[in-house]
Amino acid sequence: MTNKKEITAGIIIIGNEVLSGRTKDINTSTLAKWLNSIGIEVREVRVIPDIQSTIIFTVNDLRKKFNYIFTTGGIGPTHDDITAESISKAFGIEYGIHKEAYSILEKYYKPGEFNDGRQKMSKMPTKAKLILNPTSGAPGFYVENVFCLPGVPSILQSMIGGLNNILIGGDPILSITVSLRTVESEIAKSITSIQNKNKDVEIGSYPFFKAGKLGVSIVLRSSDKNKLNICNLELLEFIKSKDIKIIETI
Repeated sequence: MTNKKEITAGIIIIGNEVLSGRTKDINTSTLAKWLNSIGIEVREVRVIPDIQSTIIFTVNDLRKKFNYIFTTGGIGPTHDDITAESISKAFGIEYGIHKEAYSILEKYYKPGEFNDGRQKMSKMPTKAKLILNPTSGAPGFYVENVFCLPGVPSILQSMIGGLNNILIGGDPILSITVSLRTVESEIAKSITSIQNKNKDVEIGSYPFFKAGKLGVSIVLRSSDKNKLNICNLELLEFIKSKDIKIIETI
């Protein structure tokens, strides 16, 4: 049985528009925050082009490594939306009209509006289970541990809540962020010492530049609330001993 604290996920962002810089990737952040909140740790993110062989290889590679895989993009009505067919080939299952998806879309559009392009959105692995879309009608789908979502951030965000009862998560990943008026070189040695004494807490150090001044945000992450609080107390004691200004604590 998988340890509750070690349930993992990979994210695959599919789209030439993301790789070219035309479209900013917001979905990684949305998915990672949501997954952390239900106790699923994101271990890897890959951004890949709309190339079928690449999609098939990446899906098959990651689905063996992690408990869950989430893809975004490539399930729309245009010619370059090839994710659904690629997933079918990755699993070696039939690709075609999904009867339930077709019925949902047929009811969603007004008579005469359900054209060939929109009908294409009902084509997917025929044995897939659907992820309902409360925003624009066209459902996502999942096969085994691979969940396929649209690339439009607002639509993706509206759909993920429907998966809360499907995914089996571990303990939620808790975090504390302490932003300091300092530089990394001044605190690196002490932060390393704190990390060495708190193996069950992940400590990250992230420089920032705000209002013309440098600072560092220290982020503590753990599924164990007590260990997180103990680590935070050690951090605060160090900050106080060095007379470092705290800008914000979240």
